[in-house]
Amino acid sequence: MKDLIKKGLKDLGLDGFKAYLKSNYQKYFFTDEEFIRKEFRKRLGREVDLEDPKKFNDKLQWLKLNWRDPLATKCSDKYKVREYVKEKIGEEILNELYGVYKSVDEINFKELPESFVLKANHGSGWNIICKDKKKMNWRGEFRRMKWWMRTNYYYLGREWVYDSIEPRIVCEKYLSGEDSKPPKDYKIFCFNGEPKIIEVDFDRHTDHKRNFYDLDWNFLDLEIKYPNVPSKNIKKPEKLEKMIEYSKILSENFPHVRVDLYEVNNKIYFGELSFFHGSGMQNFRPEEFELKMGEWLELPKN
Repeated sequence: MKDLIKKGLKDLGLDGFKAYLKSNYQKYFFTDEEFIRKEFRKRLGREVDLEDPKKFNDKLQWLKLNWRDPLATKCSDKYKVREYVKEKIGEEILNELYGVYKSVDEINFKELPESFVLKANHGSGWNIICKDKKKMNWRGEFRRMKWWMRTNYYYLGREWVYDSIEPRIVCEKYLSGEDSKPPKDYKIFCFNGEPKIIEVDFDRHTDHKRNFYDLDWNFLDLEIKYPNVPSKNIKKPEKLEKMIEYSKILSENFPHVRVDLYEVNNKIYFGELSFFHGSGMQNFRPEEFELKMGEWLELPKN
């Protein structure tokens, strides 16, 4: 046991090893429903309604427990989803792929350009943005990636779509937006193939803020977890109509999915598909909008 602990600390670091132990504790001591009820109460301060859900967050928890679709698992895999996008739209909106690795030790940095992005295919938010590989703390980043590879993301939020994904590290081109910063995320919430609202994230890695807009790019008085940016007059993306068209195509097979896209130099790039926004545990302001989004989400009858 001592040898295992030493190896875990060496490979993952203290924080990574603690997170690894926590995920395994959750794995063995809570059923999906027990975990969901506990975490929902802890994060949102109320009980989840799984019997007759009305609000958006509650319906996402219901989907975790009652809805299964192998295609959703494929589309949650940050590598295999590329096949789905290529079939539905074409590879022209896919970011350039530098490599796919089954082990962190397979990554050969000499073969990679100065800037790139590394991400785990089997989780959400597991990304390393590298603007200059010579300035990175690769010892720490390797520990982080090794923790990713040992962790089943499913147990962190009971999002079943991640449970059977074979872990890989995906390396893609670094997309540069304004002032050489990462480009804005345009996250389009779709319900049964119908886009409804658009989320735009700003400064995700420094001072995270987000705004919401309708499909005509009118600002919505809505906050989900993060505050709005002070200026509401954010420039509409040049390719907004095309983004909405793509989101319809990519979401048509699912009761709900969030389609993430980028616009860089007047070109659209695919980001990811997400079936459980914020794991269905993020606070709304105003609360009435959580009910409104819940009305858009029609739960499968089977």
